[in-house]
Amino acid sequence: MENGFQGPSKSQSMNLPVRGQIYVVGVAALGLIAIGICISTLYTNPVSTEWVFLALLTLLSGSFTVKVPGLQARISVSETFVFTSVLLFGTSAGTLTVALDTLVATLAARRKAPQAPLRILFNLASAALSIWIAGGLFYTISGLEPLSVNTAPLPLILGPLVAMTAAYFILNSALVAVALSFEKGQPAFSIWRRNFLWLSVNYFGGASVAALLVSYTKTVDITAFSIIVPLVVISYLTYKTSLGRVEDANKHVDEMKRLHLSTIETLATAIDAKDQVTHGHIRRVQQHTLGLARAIGVTDPNQLSAIEAAALLHDLGKLVVPEHILNKPGKLTAGEFERMKLHAGVGADILSSIRFPYPVVPIVRHHHENWDGTGYPDGLKGTQIPLGARVLSVVDCFDALTSDRPYRARLSDEEAIAILMARRGTMYDPLVVDTFVEVKDELTESYMRSLSTESDQVLHTQDRSIDSTEAIAVINPDLASALRTILTSIQEELGASLVIAFLKDPAKDDIFAADIVGPDAARVRPFRMAIGARVTGWVVANARRIANADSQLELENVFRDARVCLSVPVQTHSSVIGAITVFSSPSRTFDDASVHFVERVAMSFNDPPLQGLITRQQSSRPQASIAKHSTVH
Repeated sequence: MENGFQGPSKSQSMNLPVRGQIYVVGVAALGLIAIGICISTLYTNPVSTEWVFLALLTLLSGSFTVKVPGLQARISVSETFVFTSVLLFGTSAGTLTVALDTLVATLAARRKAPQAPLRILFNLASAALSIWIAGGLFYTISGLEPLSVNTAPLPLILGPLVAMTAAYFILNSALVAVALSFEKGQPAFSIWRRNFLWLSVNYFGGASVAALLVSYTKTVDITAFSIIVPLVVISYLTYKTSLGRVEDANKHVDEMKRLHLSTIETLATAIDAKDQVTHGHIRRVQQHTLGLARAIGVTDPNQLSAIEAAALLHDLGKLVVPEHILNKPGKLTAGEFERMKLHAGVGADILSSIRFPYPVVPIVRHHHENWDGTGYPDGLKGTQIPLGARVLSVVDCFDALTSDRPYRARLSDEEAIAILMARRGTMYDPLVVDTFVEVKDELTESYMRSLSTESDQVLHTQDRSIDSTEAIAVINPDLASALRTILTSIQEELGASLVIAFLKDPAKDDIFAADIVGPDAARVRPFRMAIGARVTGWVVANARRIANADSQLELENVFRDARVCLSVPVQTHSSVIGAITVFSSPSRTFDDASVHFVERVAMSFNDPPLQGLITRQQSSRPQASIAKHSTVH
């Protein structure tokens, strides 16, 4: 598109669906044909050399572009000279002017970010095709010749010029909006209305200045341009300042969204840690629900954001359900089940006090409603149930069926699918079930790919991995030796695969891995963690142990097999100073004897000599390296 409405980027263009690739290639081919026709026309019927000066002004103004916030798109203020070229020298001259201008702008942008050749061709061709059609419309409606040949009064020019400007804007923006719709998976009209409609002011402003210029002279007059150019410069500076402020505001909103999501994930981790029969359930359900929603055809960003947040928080109400009910190894009594059913409504009530910018609460409240109206809490039926809740309930059920529970072993995927099909049309939306069965393998593969990153990249937004050359804190050699002895004794006694000692860092108000031992120690680098985050952060924040939590909740992407972890707070007489987190061997859990053993070991931190070492450590100032006794991988 003219002057840098950018189409798919190099990395993105390779992800276009087949229809998108056909569309981009088709537009590029039509645009190149139009450019070829214009070159032939100008070769046969040359125009005044003054056009070259006008083209240079277009190239100069087009090289100064402004990024459109939130899009791979840029605009310039060169439309004034483009329209002037069409009016004075004809459609062919204007088309080549736009083609050269777009090429220069795209190549300039390429210096900042690589672009695929197809993207460059698309930008070039879509802009040229748009002005070629719009210019032809002007001369068809007006019946005029180029104004450098025969002048015409402004009233005769004005109406056709408005039509040409509107056609150029609509074609130019629509071609790019369709390309972006293939790239982003969103409706083209929504993209156009949200991001491009307001840019019409830029086009009509440029057309107005061009009309004044051609009504003043039919030649490229230096005096005229001495008046016009400052106006163009002012327009550019105005756009740059205004869009810069919009970009800053968008960045602030994005930061708030990331903070919001981080808070939600921390809360979800606390839910997962409390409900010890659903380890990792929340994360799997979130990713599968989002994938299934997209497969069904959900494209609205707000609805997808609502589904993403609701999938994380759908079991929030379990915080008020007693643990002896949540983790009961047998069938619930009627009274216990009624108590369990409260969690949907309670979770919605808790979340209703949060002003989400998208409809999270209805999905959380109704994710246990049934298609036939027999569900809870409100007995909604059919399409009365929010679509996000219908999608979430199917994924939630499948994940529960294929997970181990105290009262039964996990079912195979085939057995779980059979149960979903049996409940199709009674408990679950038939369309949602059918789509899930169709895309289940694809959703599973996508989830596994998300876990296939390198094992040393285990921590994300709230955690920070530490290079061996970066300071965490200086571990006092005597304290390091004591920690190594304690952790080794735990590892040998329990046959653990990994044991980590975490200590608080008062200077940063977080915890860090002070030492790591065990057969899998080489797979984990030292790292920091926010208090309250993940399993250990929750243990430190709440001064309560967690036994047999899914290892994925603590060290995501490290273990590929089924493992659990035990985290016990380390307390002195006055406060929690850290935690010891132990990871089981494959397919093993921690019994009561193991839990009590680690708790007894943790109590040794109250011994005066060890407590003195910790006090000295926490009061010392961090230096530039990790102590040699601390394990660094």
